Amino acid sequence: MSSVRRCSRTACGRPAVATLTYVYADSTAVLGPLATYAEPHCYDLCAEHAERLTAPRGWEVVRLAAEAGPLRRSSDDLEALANAVREAARPQTPRQGRAPEGESTEAGRRGHLRVLRSPDN
Repeated sequence: MSSVRRCSRTACGRPAVATLTYVYADSTAVLGPLATYAEPHCYDLCAEHAERLTAPRGWEVVRLAAEAGPLRRSSDDLEALANAVREAARPQTPRQGRAPEGESTEAGRRGHLRVLRSPDN
């Protein structure tokens, strides 16, 4: 079995370079870079068929640009992710004093769960 995916069009044996997906609810055909793995409701297309693709009348074709190489994360992305994780892990201090009427205060925090005090307490 070949590891190269082929164009889904009948009688076309060229290698696939793009994946076509239909969004029926929006009457849209989305053509993007070749998906990581083949899915049953998506169509892999060669360069020629991807370029010549047209949609039915009343439908829109959305063409997603292929990246010019493998996706790379910059140091800014990694730093932003690390900061978000640190912020989520930081213990939250309960507000001082009484909460406004009808509003509860945070009594404690463990991971992503919070214990809220009732406004009556």
